[in-house]
Amino acid sequence: MTEIDAKTDALVPAWLTVPDVADELGVEVTRVRQLVKEGQLIAVRRGENRVLQVPAAFVGGGKIVKGLAGTLTLLRDDGFTDEEMLEWLFTPDDSLPGTPADALRENRGTEVKRRAQALAV
Repeated sequence: MTEIDAKTDALVPAWLTVPDVADELGVEVTRVRQLVKEGQLIAVRRGENRVLQVPAAFVGGGKIVKGLAGTLTLLRDDGFTDEEMLEWLFTPDDSLPGTPADALRENRGTEVKRRAQALAV
């Protein structure tokens, strides 16, 4: 594991494998891989076997958390790597309160996107 992996691992409370995400969303594994490729989800290789996994906080109720894809696009446009996006999404922000990932799950995506846009300044 690289240093970023260890730091990201420490920040993200729970992970799902790609087949688990497919089950949650009710789609084929190939569709989950396509969502990752399209930038609507972030998946990273982790663990001893380097299994592709997605933060569990990104899916719920049979769908991808509302506002996640737009937030990822904003961060990517700001030049963030996947690891940096995960770090930003899972680092507590007192002004939210909680993490940006928590705020997205609580349907407070507007506040998260506003903060993501502010990073570009």
